Amino acid sequence: MKTIKTTLVLIFIAFGIFSCSDDNALIIDPQDEISLEFRQELNVSYGNDNDQVFDIYLPANRTINTKVMILVHGGGWTSGDKSDMDDFKDIMLQDLPNIAIVNINYRLADTDNQPYPMQIDDITTIVNVLKANQNDYVISNDIGFLGTSAGAHLSMLWSYAFDTNNNVQMVASVVGPTNFTDPAYTENENPILQEIIDTFGIDVSTAYLEELSPYHQVTSKSPPTILFYGGQDPLIPISQGIDMETKLSEFGVTHQFTLYPNAGHGWIGLELLDTWTKLKAFTEVHLE
Repeated sequence: MKTIKTTLVLIFIAFGIFSCSDDNALIIDPQDEISLEFRQELNVSYGNDNDQVFDIYLPANRTINTKVMILVHGGGWTSGDKSDMDDFKDIMLQDLPNIAIVNINYRLADTDNQPYPMQIDDITTIVNVLKANQNDYVISNDIGFLGTSAGAHLSMLWSYAFDTNNNVQMVASVVGPTNFTDPAYTENENPILQEIIDTFGIDVSTAYLEELSPYHQVTSKSPPTILFYGGQDPLIPISQGIDMETKLSEFGVTHQFTLYPNAGHGWIGLELLDTWTKLKAFTEVHLE
């Protein structure tokens, strides 16, 4: 069995077309004859902000059918970096070598810039950049998302509410907030939980909280979803995972749900191994 050398702690595409002068010659796609090598590009800019960059890892022997996994880091919408997802990136390169990986940064929220819709807009831009460069990168338009914490929230929300072309084939949430109208948030007496709500603005309306909650955006056409949560998470109430699993069931969305009763906002050891085993199998079915 391959081991995972990682500790997961969360606070949270050129086609060259050519032809011969012979009128009877066929137009040949060089990719039918040439095996493409592994390729990576780091800190690819997709906007004017320093945070608007991504890393892309393109597998050897890829074709226009090669799927893409987008990694979205956590950090409470206000912090974090794509390097936080390097452990996931590394194990994917090892165990899922036929999938392209895009590890993204996005603009971080502050007192003058709320996370929504800014960060969703960044994801939309990234997806559009990938499509615009599809022939160069040699990848398909089919994508998946793997997000942790705030990144999991963004991954689910974009997949459920903003994927107008139905390109998302799967989404994975590791301790991602799902429902900001959950009484565990709105009626809490915990300043840490209140701070999570306040990140999106003071005195926000219920309608606004529903708009930015993946739980309220699920439909029967939502992509297959895999969820992982910790029973002792101080930031993400257990109801966030359980209620999301129920909502996905109600709409008949293909999904898996795992709750680690004794885990917090992240885990290591056997629980982490279990997470990767399930996530790898889910990805092989829905994205590879």
